[in-house]
Order: sequence, then structure tokens, then C-alpha cells
Amino acid sequence: MSKTVYYNGNVYTGTLPLVTGFVTEGGRILAAGSDSEVLAAAPDGERVDLKGRFAMAAFNDSHMHLLAYGNALRAARLDEHTGSLSGMIAYLKDFLREHPRKSGSWLSGRGWNQDYFDDVHRMPTCHDLDQVSADIPMCMTRACGHILCVNSKALELLGVTDDTPAPEGGAIGHDENGHLNGIFSDNAMDEYVYPKIPVPDKAEIKEMIKAACRQLNRFGVTSSQTDDYCMFRSVPWQTVNEAYRELEEEGELTVRIYEQSNFTSLDDLKEFYAEGCTTGAGTDNFRIGPLKMLGDGALGARTAYLSRPYADDPSTSGYPLFDQATFDAMIGFANEHGMQVAVHAIGDACLDMVLNAYEKAFAAHPRADHRCGIVHCQVSRPEQLKRIAAMHLHVYMQSIFLNYDIHMIRERVGDELASTSYAWKTLADAGVSVSNGTDCPVELPDALACMQCGVTRKTLDGSLGPYRPEEAFTVQEILDSYTVKSAEASFEEHVKGRIAPGFMADFVILGENPFAVPAAHLKDIPVEATFMNGKLVYGKV
Repeated sequence: MSKTVYYNGNVYTGTLPLVTGFVTEGGRILAAGSDSEVLAAAPDGERVDLKGRFAMAAFNDSHMHLLAYGNALRAARLDEHTGSLSGMIAYLKDFLREHPRKSGSWLSGRGWNQDYFDDVHRMPTCHDLDQVSADIPMCMTRACGHILCVNSKALELLGVTDDTPAPEGGAIGHDENGHLNGIFSDNAMDEYVYPKIPVPDKAEIKEMIKAACRQLNRFGVTSSQTDDYCMFRSVPWQTVNEAYRELEEEGELTVRIYEQSNFTSLDDLKEFYAEGCTTGAGTDNFRIGPLKMLGDGALGARTAYLSRPYADDPSTSGYPLFDQATFDAMIGFANEHGMQVAVHAIGDACLDMVLNAYEKAFAAHPRADHRCGIVHCQVSRPEQLKRIAAMHLHVYMQSIFLNYDIHMIRERVGDELASTSYAWKTLADAGVSVSNGTDCPVELPDALACMQCGVTRKTLDGSLGPYRPEEAFTVQEILDSYTVKSAEASFEEHVKGRIAPGFMADFVILGENPFAVPAAHLKDIPVEATFMNGKLVYGKV
């Protein structure tokens, strides 16, 4: 196996000070150190002059939805057209004209956010979408993924009426006269909307995965801990796994996958486990990760489950997507059978339910190194943080969420809860393993922008914040959150997340040194090259 020597750089190995070079061989790091040390380790190796550029372990997004991102890449990109509702409608008209639909197919899009509309202060309705088309069914999902809007043609195909009951953990929107307005949230989306939208076949799923992987590589990402089974509920999880494994065999999987396996019933989870799918099963490129559960909704949609009414809408506290008995049963089964668990919890009332379920599960079947965790962990109270630390839970933060949430956190939850929330640094200081990610496609998989928010606690443009600056991470801590801490979430911290001997040769070359630029410039650092297994998957050296 040939060796490659990278020298004359600024290399972050996972510890400081920086070194200048490293050696790769056979998809692994052979050595790291000074130029003289690495050249001596491979005197006959191929040489690559880094020309002073910065190199570090490639980024590992510890919670996202890769398949959903691939699907979003072929749909209408509403995240770029949410300055106004009228602008969104105009964009959809243009999009439909440029991308005509085949008979029976839907027009889908994702990324709108009513909080960014400057012409109206409400969510879009079926009547708004009817301006785009009254004949083609349409489904437009909010940026958070917890609310969507369909047009009247879609309502007709769904068979939903004004009297259709909303399922537990979901809602169906009505106007002031009690008529459907086209808005569905959480479990109502899964029950009434998504089953009626034509689903892709395995070949299409593979194309979505490849498209998403290409984009992740552009952002320096080579590892994705991804929740995919909930994207197309009508597509069996077996098909999704087959798509990944076939791409791996074909040499076209350029992102390592740790599947956060999303299930909503104990029977389905038991079937999954009975077929040999448990945490750790698989290869370095596609491995089964934790049971993933979606505990509640999102703050922007006011569906995150709070312990008190929303400060800006006292009519609701949000809602959980499962009752306590279901949390207890599913988390208990997974823990008893040696599976890792990761549960989405944004509201503090949801966090109470999840922590109660974990405590019950660990009391019944104690485990020394479970790596179970909380995804998001946004709205929290001080005593909850202590419980998280006491149970040695992992926390999957998304520091990029600060870019949007700073606009509305205090008005949504009130000053008291806002003063103790997004407390990821407090958790890290208490010994909790805290990883980072983007929840893509809720946000772009832009690791450097995500890390900037974690350091500055401000919006990306710097216009708002800092929000709770005492919770800011240092540059080194934030780099670790996207590398070795993410590796801890998948039990891989001994082989991934550092440029060190024996570690996977997954690394990124950046145009500037994150330790040397102003914190507000982190997002502007260019990703010049991304390597997975020692092979170039994006850019050039």
C-alpha cells in the first residue's frame, strides 16, 4: 500500500499545538507530527505540499436526515424564497413552469418559515397554494419539518374533511369558519398526507443519497448520523438499507452512515431487532445506530412540548408525539436488548418524559456504556441538566439553530425558560459528551457556519446576540464537537475524529486556520478538499 505524506501545513490532530504534517496509508493515518517526522516515516511516499493550509479530521454531522436532504435537492427550495409569502408563491409558479409535473405526481417543496415573511404574519394556507395550481397536488413543508401545507387539490386526494379527527401528537388546521386550511402538523402529516404522495423506488432513493453525499462532501462532511426511515413511511426500512449497501458495494457511498433508526411502534422495533438490526451491526461505511424517536415538535411551529403555555400563544403548550407508556416501552425494550437510543426533545416537558423513561429503563437494566442521548436538548431547566449528567447521556446539539432561534426564543418560551435553555456548554462542562450537527435539511449541512454560532452565540450576520454568551464554546471545543465528540455518539472515538495514528484517513483541508480568524469569520472559511478513506471526494489539493 502506498503512503502519502502531507507536509508544510497547519494540522489539528485533536490536541494543541498544531503540527505541520501527517502520513496516510491504506485509508488510515500512519503518523502525524513535524515535517521532519512525517517525511522520515515515509521517505519514499508521495508528497503533498499543504502550502500552509489548515487540515483536520473531516466533519461528522451527528444528527441529520440525509435521505430527506437528497429529496429536498430535487424539490422546490423554499428556504431561499421565504422573504415574503408573495415571493414564495411567485417562485413556485416559476418552478412549476420550469419543472412540469407528470400525470399523478405532486409538486413538493421545503423550507418556508412564516417568521421571515415581511408581507404577512401567518403560515401559508391551501388558498395561497391554489394560486400556483388548482390542478396539481402540492405539499410544502416548513423548514423545521414539523408542519406542512397542501393545496385544495391535495386535500381532495387526501380524503380529509372538516370533521376528520386529528391523531394524538398531531394537528389539522382549520380557518375561523371551521373549514380545512391545508395545514397539518407532526403525526397528522404521517397519517393523512405522506401516505398519499407517490414514493420513489430504490433506484431513485440511491440517486437521492448520492446527491446528498456530494453536497455533504462539499461542506467537508464524511460522516452522517442520519434518520432516514421516517422520510418515506411507505418505503420499508429494508429498502433504504439495501440502497445504502448497494452504493457501498458499488463504491459510490462517499459519506459514512450511522443510521438513527426511526420507529414509532414497539412491534416494528421488535421486528427490526429480530432481523439482526441492532446498534453496531454493519460496516465502517453503513452501520445501524440507535433507536431514534421523535418526542415532540419544533419551537418555530409552537409544537415543541413545554411545561407551560407558550408566552406568545397561551392557547397551546405544544404536545408530545408519544405518551409516557410508549416512551417507557420502546426505550425499555431497546435498552434491555443492548441498543443505543436517541430521542428528539426540544421542549422541556418532552424532556421530562424522555428522562423519566431513561431512568426507568436504566433502573431495570443497568448498562455501563449505553451512549443513549437527547437530540436537540434546547429548552431546559437546571434540574434537568443535572439529570442528564447523572445518567451519562449524550447530547446532540445543533448550534446553527441559534441563527434562527435567537429571533424568537424569549417571545416563545418567556424570560425564565429562555434564561436556562440552549445550555450545551453547561452540559459539556458537567462531563456530558456533546456533539454537533445541523439537522439538515432543516438547515444546510454547513459545518463551519454551525460552529460559528456555537462560538459567537449570535446570528450568522452578527445582528442579534449574543444570547447567553456564558454558553459559548471555544474554537477548539467547537471543532471537537464536530469531530471526536460526534465520533463518541457512534462509539468510534478510537478510530474517527482525529488525525492520529490508526485513525481513519477522513480529513478536510481548509483555506484558512479556524484558530487564527475572527470567530465571526468561521462561516467564510473555504473547504478546499475533502478526503474519505484517504481518497479525494471533493475539491483539489
